[in-house]
Amino acid sequence: MKRGFYTIMSAQFFSSLADNALFVVAVDLMRSSGAPEWQRAALVPIFAVFYVVLAPLVGAFADALPKGRVMFVSNAMKVVGCLMMLFGSHPLLSYSIVGLGAAAYSPAKYGILTELLPASQLVKANGWIEGLTISSILLGIVLGGTLVGHAVSSRLLAFDMPFVDTGVNTPAEAAIAVLIFVYALAAWFNTRIPHTGVEMRPLRSNPEQSMARNIAALLPDFWHCNSRLWRDRLGQISLATTTLFWGAGGNLKYIVLAWASLALGYNTTQASALTGVVTIGTAVGAIVASMYMRLDMATRVIPMGIAMGLMVIGMNFIGNIWLAVPFLVILGGLGGFLVVPMNALLQHRGHNLMGAGRSIAVQNFNEQACILLLGGFYSVCTGLGLSAYGAISAFGLVVAGCMWLIKRWHENNLKKYPEEVEHLLAIARSDKHH
Repeated sequence: MKRGFYTIMSAQFFSSLADNALFVVAVDLMRSSGAPEWQRAALVPIFAVFYVVLAPLVGAFADALPKGRVMFVSNAMKVVGCLMMLFGSHPLLSYSIVGLGAAAYSPAKYGILTELLPASQLVKANGWIEGLTISSILLGIVLGGTLVGHAVSSRLLAFDMPFVDTGVNTPAEAAIAVLIFVYALAAWFNTRIPHTGVEMRPLRSNPEQSMARNIAALLPDFWHCNSRLWRDRLGQISLATTTLFWGAGGNLKYIVLAWASLALGYNTTQASALTGVVTIGTAVGAIVASMYMRLDMATRVIPMGIAMGLMVIGMNFIGNIWLAVPFLVILGGLGGFLVVPMNALLQHRGHNLMGAGRSIAVQNFNEQACILLLGGFYSVCTGLGLSAYGAISAFGLVVAGCMWLIKRWHENNLKKYPEEVEHLLAIARSDKHH
């Protein structure tokens, strides 16, 4: 790997670490201030919604500037959100600013891989990035819980700066102050990311029009990029697969919590540990895929998506922790092995069709919309009176059924457009066209 790749990994690790720790801290802050349950639950969708709403803007923004600078600006937005939360703004408003920074960060984070590395290294790079991201999620949750815990928070609150009243008086506020420094460390790594030499694509703007009109002018370009990826014979398959995977994965943590409560009698703390088991499996699957898969082999992993959906249904038949742990590790491993080559193939096609930042923004838009859609579907199932077991079965059937349709879609492409698909696979095998 090029040296700049390790700098990108370091920046991504610390930024994601702080994101996940801040979520735990924000929940604790709202709980300690007496915020209602619905507000604490709203932290998740308010973070995801900017990926959907701002997709036309953040993709073009990521392609208009060097990716390292975009990542630096995005981390600065996250610091602003932390400062707002620290000095009294409503946590939902403050966390939405952090979500804005994350939405802007993602197209640059993944987009720079296609600019920095040849096609032959994209699967390996995605494996390491996904594995590192998953590790940062686990460690971030642990870090957030540790910072607001009595043992650490008491030491943080005992620290005083001479002649300065910091206004930090609660464990959550002390934790936020620490996380600001973690974001600052990520921003420092952003400044060390090399310029890839890829030509920038300036934002189209008319100085005679208002900012709102200029932003609205980006919408046709975004929908054009979206339609180009959905029409591409390999792009459509990889986009459909990753969209469904992240839509299912984004809701799986809630499903595991509900299932663990019913099947194992676990409380929230114990059930949360089981979501970590799934995450560990995903990290292992991602790293294994990075070692053995190539870009042109990506479509071979589609059957694993069908298996994932069926395994979700299989959770209903497990009532023993000794069976649950290996089962969830395998479930996560299938997901990690599925998403890494498909993610790399999608980035490769997007980079060739429209530019790295725009393609990642299209990907984020579809994936986050799927998270909201499948989350709504699961909520409707439970609202209609289905038990958690019934809702889990319905969810698993939808995932397995959609993956089967994607498999049939790809097989139909191979029959109807064999020359076109083979040409795109030949491009994936070569670094010359990347």
